[in-house]
Amino acid sequence: MKVQIHPKRQLFKRDKMIYGHFLEHFHRQTYGGVYDPGNPLSDEDGLRRDVIEAMRGIEVPVLRWPGGCFVSSYHWKDAVGRERKPLFDKAWRVEEPNTFGTDEYVAMCRKIGCEPYICTNAGTGTAEEMSDWAEYCNLENEGQYAKWRIENGHREPYKVKYWSIGNENYGDWEIGAKDAQEWGLLVRESAKMLLHVDPTIELSAAALADVDWNTNILKNAGRWLKWISIHKYWDRNHEVNTEADYRQCMAFTGELDEGIRQVRGILCAMGLEKKVRIAFDEWNLRGWYHPGCRYGYGVTKEDYLYPRDDNDDNTKYTMADTVFTACFLNTCNRNGDIVGMANYAPVVNARGCIYTHKDGIVLRGTYYVFQMYVKLMGDTIVDLWDEDPEIITFPHLKGGERQVPVLDVLATLRQDGAVVVSAMNKDPERERGLQLLVPGVSKYRIHTLNGESTESYNDIGVNGIVPKTGQWLACHGTANLQLEPHSVNIIEFL
Repeated sequence: MKVQIHPKRQLFKRDKMIYGHFLEHFHRQTYGGVYDPGNPLSDEDGLRRDVIEAMRGIEVPVLRWPGGCFVSSYHWKDAVGRERKPLFDKAWRVEEPNTFGTDEYVAMCRKIGCEPYICTNAGTGTAEEMSDWAEYCNLENEGQYAKWRIENGHREPYKVKYWSIGNENYGDWEIGAKDAQEWGLLVRESAKMLLHVDPTIELSAAALADVDWNTNILKNAGRWLKWISIHKYWDRNHEVNTEADYRQCMAFTGELDEGIRQVRGILCAMGLEKKVRIAFDEWNLRGWYHPGCRYGYGVTKEDYLYPRDDNDDNTKYTMADTVFTACFLNTCNRNGDIVGMANYAPVVNARGCIYTHKDGIVLRGTYYVFQMYVKLMGDTIVDLWDEDPEIITFPHLKGGERQVPVLDVLATLRQDGAVVVSAMNKDPERERGLQLLVPGVSKYRIHTLNGESTESYNDIGVNGIVPKTGQWLACHGTANLQLEPHSVNIIEFL
């Protein structure tokens, strides 16, 4: 395939927050993940040093917390201060010790160097409870909650900028689910109270690609929102842990921008596309495995709790996850005029890009995707034109077939003047040729992330998916590449 790149045709700057992440109180994400007091690898605050360092290594820009479904029955005041009592988490049906709360979360964000993004309880919670949380975090010393923060040893306000009203409250699986009309009114009143506490914060509200739901939010609260939140897991294996295979996962890449296009259309129709941006603040190829948990279908812990350990099977996180993740990041970049934030769910354990064990961590293939994008790609999206794109056919998990471009190519411009191109070859078996025409460049090099097969993975003592960097090669405005099968590639031009 031939691709002509036009570096002077700069389309827009993408926001680095599209490389954001997410952390929930589910399985071993928080407890035994980022927070592990007593482990020799943890610091004085109980935070795993190796995990914090790995998160710095991918320059996490923003971290959404504490949920997720967990937040819809979570009361933040139970996890602040000296007197903390364990409670039953009704979302995931486990005991929540409440030893990791707001103060610990903000301390962790400061160590990572990322922005905190707090998701509030709009299930069993109230608008007042949300605004009390903002008081605790952002007021200097006014009122009981700011004074409580100071009493807890944190004199300076946390200045949490990003807040989300609710999580998936449209779904009957969510505790405290609402209908569209109820939701619009709750978002309106919650937004008013939160902004009365701190007018400088930026608010999002739980949404989906649905006209009725979003219209109710935007009519009632559009004037106060900066973001609208959408979620997506393509391989929805919550109940049965049989992952889609590589080819089925590549079929999903033909659907990556569907939700974005639909929500963009609603925002445009309501004249809000310049004011409200999309936060794709929970996404992953694969849904988390938690059989029998919702609605109490699982009676014993053997039914609903212990099977969650299967999320820790690193052999399941292969080149399918790796290539899909890179394709999704390309999609966010292409839509960076309206998608300003995305949060990979989760960052640690379950389906995350970092896996922890008592003696260290494993960096899955998806980790290196984020590392390559944040370290190498530019923040200005530039125009390109692909000539005769090749199409490949994959079987779809729901039946039938899906035709998708075999190569996914995106061009960016870096601040140092380098043109940087990301290119994924989805073909599971064959190399594919890519000719890049870039005026004014004299040399290039290619960074490739791949494994020996589509089923390669990383685990303790196993490094099946690793990045490699080629030598600088001379060119005169044209680079002829052969992209390895099932590969993620970043090409730098100078």
